[in-house]
Amino acid sequence: MSPSIWQIAIVVILVLLLFGAGRLPRVMGDLAEGIKSFKRGMRDEDSADESADDLDDKTSKSKTSKK
Repeated sequence: MSPSIWQIAIVVILVLLLFGAGRLPRVMGDLAEGIKSFKRGMRDEDSADESADDLDDKTSKSKTSKK
């Protein structure tokens, strides 16, 4: 069952009453900044994993070449 136009309108009105028209853009901006920060953190984590893998490869190559 999909929501009707009246249900959507009621939800929009409630959100506007709770947050106010002035606070809503600020809340959305904070949400967007949080998402960007999360993506940056995931990207940094991936690059850290790749550099750790590269370091492991280098150390394993140097250990095998010494033998």
